[in-house]
Amino acid sequence: MRLHPALGPLLVGLALAALSHPGVASVIAMSLGAPARRPLSATRLVELGSHHLALASLGLALVGSLGVGLGVVATRRRAERLRRTIDAAAAVAQAVPPVVVVALALPLLGFGGPPTLLALVAYGIMPTLRSTVGAIEAVSPEAREAGIALGLTSRQVLTQVELPLAGAGILDALRVALVLSIATTAVGALAGASTLGTPIVAGLQNQNLMPMLQGAGATAALAFLGDALMLGAVALLRR
Repeated sequence: MRLHPALGPLLVGLALAALSHPGVASVIAMSLGAPARRPLSATRLVELGSHHLALASLGLALVGSLGVGLGVVATRRRAERLRRTIDAAAAVAQAVPPVVVVALALPLLGFGGPPTLLALVAYGIMPTLRSTVGAIEAVSPEAREAGIALGLTSRQVLTQVELPLAGAGILDALRVALVLSIATTAVGALAGASTLGTPIVAGLQNQNLMPMLQGAGATAALAFLGDALMLGAVALLRR
């Protein structure tokens, strides 16, 4: 019997969530020879996690809208000349590390969420764009021709034939974008955003392993749990 693909990430995510608990993190820190000082409470972790998830979800919405939208545009015959330009712009955006994007955006956007969102969009748009293009181009020409033979317009072929058949591939692209968004949101702590990266930065500054373990474990847990959720959605869509 084959295991559901979402089961592995789900179990890993739950294990990492347990690792971020102050009691478990204290045991791990002491086993590594570090003092278990000033752990974050479970309530504080949940608060930071909710802020982290809200910011990552907004970033995913922006990445999804832009990445999928540009991917659709790039596959239209009228926009063939723009395809290389769109792809090159997305590649350049991802080439800049998120930390650098946040640092460069601070003078213009200030502290908090806006520079973090800019980093999320810059880092996640290229894989979403390319996966969307690949999923739409993988739709068989026969399916398009059948839609045209039924009298569908170009827009109707896109919305009623191409996008439904490419749906699983696009959702898979959004799954990758979600994981990238959750992981990259931690960098927002450098810009003063309240995320799970906040205890990591504080732990580095104070040379305290406890908040670093908790922040890293909780961030990874969110990423794996989000991956499991999207894998489940992809499996349902493919059925």
